[in-house]
Amino acid sequence: MAYKWPDKDPDEILDYSVDWSRLLGDDTLSAAVWFIKDSTGAKVQLSDAQVVDNLQFVQATISGKVATARFSLGTVNVRYVVVCQITSGEGLQYERDIHLRIQEK
Repeated sequence: MAYKWPDKDPDEILDYSVDWSRLLGDDTLSAAVWFIKDSTGAKVQLSDAQVVDNLQFVQATISGKVATARFSLGTVNVRYVVVCQITSGEGLQYERDIHLRIQEK
């Protein structure tokens, strides 16, 4: 199942988050890695300031059990698939696909 974030204007720089608290329970969030599925469907791991298919990954942060990614740019009328992969303090790994659509506002 894929999740959906609110639409983003290409001129905005916005934070988008995934709250893992329900899944982790008493466990902790120790690491988060972000990916974008490119136009061919390949999963591309992101680093700060990287641009994939015109969507820029600015940076990532972790606060408690919430992983946040900041994005800028993007192509109007394109729906990006962003992937958040986490590792818990107990060494478990989880992954979620999230759709982010770019729309003029």
